Amino acid sequence: MRKFLFAVPLLLLVGLIGVFAMSMDRDPNLVRSVLIDKPAPDFALAPVEGMTVPGFDTAALKGEPTVVNVFASWCIPCRDEHPLLEALKAETGVRLFGINHSDAPENARAFLAELGNPYDAIGADRDRRVSIDWGVYGVPETFIVDRNGTIVFKHVGPLSAESIEREVMPALEKARL
Repeated sequence: MRKFLFAVPLLLLVGLIGVFAMSMDRDPNLVRSVLIDKPAPDFALAPVEGMTVPGFDTAALKGEPTVVNVFASWCIPCRDEHPLLEALKAETGVRLFGINHSDAPENARAFLAELGNPYDAIGADRDRRVSIDWGVYGVPETFIVDRNGTIVFKHVGPLSAESIEREVMPALEKARL
């Protein structure tokens, strides 16, 4: 009986190690979203105070594919990905909308004045309510919405040249079909 009592915790430990080892082969950057292939959440965002760029709502996402980027002035990775968003806009002409996440209007204006504004519309999400509805884990995050207003792609974290080429461009092509 003593040997059995000694073996039970050891067997549980081996089983637990096995479960962890099996989960390690998954892509750590892959964060599944329950919103993929679902309509964008119902929302309306006012523009960032003091900017001439309009805010947007759910209805504005219909008609043509749109890249929706969630960003904030205090987000260092947002600063790093910003030139890539400008290049994506310049190269593809895709509609690019921004959700300014939990940011003071003067900080958002300063951020875009310094780095440039590639966005066609920017909604101020000061209370993070819309970001929560979109399933945002943190900034930056990027979504692609097709012309029917359906979310077809989500990228968590800053975009890179590689992720744009490997993930965003194919998802954008799919959204254009």
